[in-house]
Amino acid sequence: MAEVPAVVVVGDAALDVIARHRDPIAHGGDSRARVRIALGGAGANTAAWLAHTGARVSLVARVGADTAAQQVRAELEAAGVRCAFTTDPEAATGCVVVLVDDTGQRSMLPDRGANARLRGSDTSPEVLRGAQHLHLSGYVLLDESSRQGGLDALANARAAGLTTSVDPQSAALIEDPAAFLDWVRGIDLLLPNNDELHALTGSRDPASATGLLSAVGAVAVTDGPRGAAFISPTEFVAVPAAESPCVDTTGAGDAFDAGFLVSWLAGDGPEAALRSGVRAGTAAVAEVGALPILRSTT
Repeated sequence: MAEVPAVVVVGDAALDVIARHRDPIAHGGDSRARVRIALGGAGANTAAWLAHTGARVSLVARVGADTAAQQVRAELEAAGVRCAFTTDPEAATGCVVVLVDDTGQRSMLPDRGANARLRGSDTSPEVLRGAQHLHLSGYVLLDESSRQGGLDALANARAAGLTTSVDPQSAALIEDPAAFLDWVRGIDLLLPNNDELHALTGSRDPASATGLLSAVGAVAVTDGPRGAAFISPTEFVAVPAAESPCVDTTGAGDAFDAGFLVSWLAGDGPEAALRSGVRAGTAAVAEVGALPILRSTT
C-alpha cells in the first residue's frame, strides 16, 4: 500500500458569506438571495479537500484573535486538518463575500484580513518536519503584504527537501506575468486554470504551458467543462471533464489541486492524477460552497 502523502498547505483561512441569487443584482436596491456562512479561503479549501481525499495535511495561515478564528479552526479540525495558525492581534480573521448566480458562476469580494500579514516564520521547521510536499496558494504571492512570507515558505520547504506546488488562483491579479514566474521559479508543479494560463502565456491552448517549463518542473491546467491537461518536458496528457450539473464553481480549482496532488504524490502517473483531480473538482461544483465536509463524493 502506498504511503499516505503528508502535505503542508500555506494560504488563506477565512469565513465565506455565500449569497446565491436568482435574478441579477439590483444596483442600489434589494436582490433576494439565499445566504449562509461557511468555512472558506483557498488554503483552507485545498487543505480540507486534501484531508477528504486521503492526505495528512497541515494548514499554515494567519487568523485574528476573534470568534471567527475559533469557528474556522473547529471546522478544519473536524475535517481532519491540523491547524498551524498564527494569531495576529492586530487584524481580523479573513472574510469573503461570494455572490453565486443561477448558472453557478461566482463573484468574490475578499477581505484577506490577518492572512495578508503572513510571515516566513509562520512556516516553521516544526510544521515542515515529516512532510513530503508544500502547496502554496497564489493569493499569498499576489498580495505584496504577504508575498515575502510565501517566498520564504517555498524556500524553507525546498531547504527541508519537500517538493512544492503553487496554484496562481487569480488571473485578474496577475499584473506582471514575468514577475509571477520569478516568484514561483524552481517549484515542481504549477496548477493554473485556463484563465491563469492565458494571463501567464497569452494563450488558452494547454500546449502553451510548455513556455512555462523554463521556470517550473511541470504544469497541470484545468479548463472547466473541457477537462484538464498535464505538461512536462517529456509528457503531454489530457483527460476530459466528467458530466455533472454545475451548481456552484466556488472551490472547484482547490478541489482539483487536492485530488491531483494526493494521486501524484502517491506515485501515480499524470493521467491517473488528472482523473483524480477531475473527480474532486466535479464533486465540488455539484453543491453550493467550497468544502467537502458538507457533501459526499460517492
